[in-house]
Amino acid sequence: MEEFFNQYQSKFIYIGVIIAAVVALHFLTKALQKWLIKKEKKEFPGEHTTTINLISRILNVLWIVLGIIALSFIFVEPEKYDSLKSNFQLILYLGLLAVLTIVSATSINLWFKRSIQKKIDNRYDPTSYKFLRYVVTSLIYFVGILCALLAFPSLRGVAQTALGGAGVLAIVFGIASQEALSNVVGGIFIISFKPFRIDDLIKVTDTMVGRVTDITLRHTVIRNFDNKMIVIPNSIINKEKLVNYDLGELKCCERLEIQISHDSNVELAKKIMREECESHPLILDNRTPVEKQEGKPIVKTALMSFNEFSLTVRAWAWGKEFDDCFSLRIDVLETIKKRFDKEGIEIPYPYRNIIMKNEKPQT
Repeated sequence: MEEFFNQYQSKFIYIGVIIAAVVALHFLTKALQKWLIKKEKKEFPGEHTTTINLISRILNVLWIVLGIIALSFIFVEPEKYDSLKSNFQLILYLGLLAVLTIVSATSINLWFKRSIQKKIDNRYDPTSYKFLRYVVTSLIYFVGILCALLAFPSLRGVAQTALGGAGVLAIVFGIASQEALSNVVGGIFIISFKPFRIDDLIKVTDTMVGRVTDITLRHTVIRNFDNKMIVIPNSIINKEKLVNYDLGELKCCERLEIQISHDSNVELAKKIMREECESHPLILDNRTPVEKQEGKPIVKTALMSFNEFSLTVRAWAWGKEFDDCFSLRIDVLETIKKRFDKEGIEIPYPYRNIIMKNEKPQT
């Protein structure tokens, strides 16, 4: 037995060193993970530690795989050492490249988040930063994948062509679908020409109204008044004729139309609508100095049309912004209805005249 241990003493020492190195790297990775989590919570409170945990798992698997390959040198023939060495270097390269890519993308993402928050705090437009965050992180992962392809001789030509410059567009157009490309181009157009920005209130259709919360490479996200997120592909939103309530002047006009019966007093109905609108705290005096001097009312009212069963009366009420106009509308409609009931203004319903003809009895 002693002779056996003496004969393989160097190999036992080698195995012990490899195992000790793997264990030491594992504990070192664990300590680094705890330190990074503590640092991240201090610098970026509220951020998830998913990326740090992922990197820790990758490194621990990498140490085990490299340890197994290192131990394999004992059990293979010397002529296979070169093959094992190249495999060891390849796995080490891929593992470190994966960690570097993830760390770079995460760091850039956190930097953009902090910059976006500063923009928001200083009341600047963060739209470009939010879009660039997706572009830069995507490019980092794209370059990381290409660098990984360079490690494989059979795929090295594809990676070199893509990194050469002209091949980038060819690969993108070849892999991506036309719809995906149109979404990316649409996102670039939105950022470039800025028909709307983050936190703008927009109306795409009657069922898609809300505030823009995010613009990505693929889609635009808006939050409607029911607090539901609406995800609209950039290619679609670029084709729509949308209304941006926050572009230019914020003040807007709310047109209140109410139908009254033909027998009702039109002047009294106009007076009630004007008084109820003007008494609301959110009403905006949009009159010109000349109109004020002439004593014209804040809220203009008019008889708009004669209908089959009713008359349409309209009031033009101005508010500082869309939210004020919305609140003004729902409040005033209720108070106008109460005043109409009190003053005898009838809100009509369809009338039908039925004529009964008595036929003469046949003789």
